[in-house]
Amino acid sequence: MYDIVLFGASGFTGRLTAEYLVRHAGPDVRWALAGRDRAKLESLGLDVPVIVADASDPAALAAQARVIATTVGPYVSYGEPLVKACAEAGTHYLDLTGEPEFVDRMFLRYDAVAAASGAKIVHACGFDSIPWDLGVLHTVLRLPEGVPITVRGFLRGHLRASGGTLASALTAFSRLPHMIEAGAQRRTADPEPPGRRISSLPGLLRYVGGWAIPMPTIDHQIVGRSARLLDRYGPDFTYRQYFGAGSLPAALSAGVGAVSLVALAQIPPARAWLARRLPAGSGPTPSQRAAHWFRATFLGEGGGRRVVTHVAGGDPGYDETAKMLAESALCLAFDDTPKIAGSVTTASAMGEPLIRRLHAAGITFS
Repeated sequence: MYDIVLFGASGFTGRLTAEYLVRHAGPDVRWALAGRDRAKLESLGLDVPVIVADASDPAALAAQARVIATTVGPYVSYGEPLVKACAEAGTHYLDLTGEPEFVDRMFLRYDAVAAASGAKIVHACGFDSIPWDLGVLHTVLRLPEGVPITVRGFLRGHLRASGGTLASALTAFSRLPHMIEAGAQRRTADPEPPGRRISSLPGLLRYVGGWAIPMPTIDHQIVGRSARLLDRYGPDFTYRQYFGAGSLPAALSAGVGAVSLVALAQIPPARAWLARRLPAGSGPTPSQRAAHWFRATFLGEGGGRRVVTHVAGGDPGYDETAKMLAESALCLAFDDTPKIAGSVTTASAMGEPLIRRLHAAGITFS
């Protein structure tokens, strides 16, 4: 039985995650690489056991691990069999998805199964959505208990999406009717807890010393799920998320770019052309990644108190995402984490132990 299995290590972010584990897991951690192609995994040159497994039939893989972390996306196309296998086997599952439809459908199909087996199914364990989920938790814990709480999150940085992130985004945008349908079903099955109100959405265009635009990523959905699971977020919780664009022309340009991406994703030839611009499995050089950085700022208010939290790190799309996924796997395998199971989040499943791990690893929470 392995403590951790990394599935999909031959991809760009998967390789970075494997290399991080080689450096930081320690000699007592029993872990392995898994994928369809033994030769590709062995070509990484890592002195780690290799398991041959296919994304379409992962039941045997789930039986060999306490925690499985997967980088194999788009997840709506390839992810469900592994979620199902882990939920049934009681194996903790982690991924890097930013696809709302996938997260909603996995909740609808496997939340109860995982809760019964004791498995933690934790999506979005990279830049989507750890800085936001744990940044909000870090802020909320510094506000009074039992009061209405409002948190606003703002992103600034020099960052580049990964090929895998672009592939997932294009897949999600091309399936808007399916995403809307899954979201509606999820809201019916996962209502607000009795006696509490939770509102977690992208923000609206606003000026806060510079222009901030809505950030319609999966992050606010993940934060909302954490608020449903954790009473500490108070009886009335509101979260809004923004991208700090700076000048008004930059804000308008970013907004037009986002709308254009959604529109082009509806046209198969245009979608294929965009995917070729940044193919999955490719990424920038180490020197290019060294120039990337991010800073998420959270403004929290509640009970007459105001808290400002910063979460900051290096290259978010690759290096820090690999670090976040690896540390999440180590946290679930070895730390004293909350006794919760089912379709959960990094804040509810790992919370402060994961914050401490990431802070020690160079992603600062202040």
